[in-house]
Amino acid sequence: MRKLAAIFLSSLLVLSLAACGNSQQTGTTTPEPSTQTENPSSSPTAENSQTEEFTATEGMESNGNILIVYFSVPETDGLDTVAGASRVVVDGEVLGNTQYLAQLIQQETGGELFRIETVQEYPGTHDDLLDFAYNELSENARPELATEIDNLDSYDVIFLGYPNWNADLPMPLYTFLETYNFSGKTIIPFTSHGGSGFSRTIQTIQELQPQATVIEDGLSISRNNVTDAQSDVTEWIAGLNLGESQ
Repeated sequence: MRKLAAIFLSSLLVLSLAACGNSQQTGTTTPEPSTQTENPSSSPTAENSQTEEFTATEGMESNGNILIVYFSVPETDGLDTVAGASRVVVDGEVLGNTQYLAQLIQQETGGELFRIETVQEYPGTHDDLLDFAYNELSENARPELATEIDNLDSYDVIFLGYPNWNADLPMPLYTFLETYNFSGKTIIPFTSHGGSGFSRTIQTIQELQPQATVIEDGLSISRNNVTDAQSDVTEWIAGLNLGESQ
């Protein structure tokens, strides 16, 4: 009888130990599902993805189809950066009027900027610059360019910006338009001026690039209004319907 009781107690002890062992094994595997189901935003991949999406929506994405070409000579003399000057100051940086307009257009279109620069340097003082530009016009000069476009075939739309000098294109624009072939492309002019608007510069561009489509509804901004041109640029770009033509 005692032997039977002992055997019975031993069996109970074995079953009890087995149950404890199973309970401990289950406890070690329980945390795994909770780790896998943590908030995805805390994982590096999800965080990077959210950052990229946020950055992309901060401004217009780059548009490789559009090139924004401009020529600009900011004047360095005088203190007035609004009335009568050919420059604006943005965050402490001196920009030419046309340069500033080009940057506004880039913000609206996502195009790439290209600055026409010459080997020669232009005077930074107002009176000297006027004389220099007039002499170039009188001599029908073709200033040598110091910058070049390497991948012109990549662009279908060319914004072309320049100041109105002596009711004409600056002479570096003649060099530029006689250097490149814009056949089949769309040229969209924009200018800063002292009261003359475009004069007949758009017609001149058409004559120099007869195989291009030259938009006559260009953007003309008085140098007195350049600093407040943001809304004008935005409205003008919207009216061009660039999205429909691409």
